[in-house]
Amino acid sequence: MALQLMKLFVSASTATDAAPVNTRFFYITTAETAAGATLTIDAASFLADDGSAVTALPALATNNSYYNVYINGVLQMDGISTYTPGATSVGSLAITVPAGGASIPAGTPIVLEIVQFSATSTTTVTT
Repeated sequence: MALQLMKLFVSASTATDAAPVNTRFFYITTAETAAGATLTIDAASFLADDGSAVTALPALATNNSYYNVYINGVLQMDGISTYTPGATSVGSLAITVPAGGASIPAGTPIVLEIVQFSATSTTTVTT
């Protein structure tokens, strides 16, 4: 019999599930924010979905999460807000009202939505 290369046959498949976890924070403006000004909302000023006080804004996992800002129910462009995770006096949402545009009136609802993905993977190896 001639010599031959003997090699191991291995087959693998991976299934990954990504489940989004959606968290919303609510705030009602107390004063008008003029065009060209910045509205900064401290973590402690938000209310959670259940109406309880918020003590900290969650960290965003790199490449696995994002946030949306809604002003009076309208999704806003990414470039007008800055999100800083953390507890009271550190965590905040800053909204820069574009110059030359409309102001944000007092009593306007602002919703901060955080979406983070929880991924699980299962790998099956067949030899």
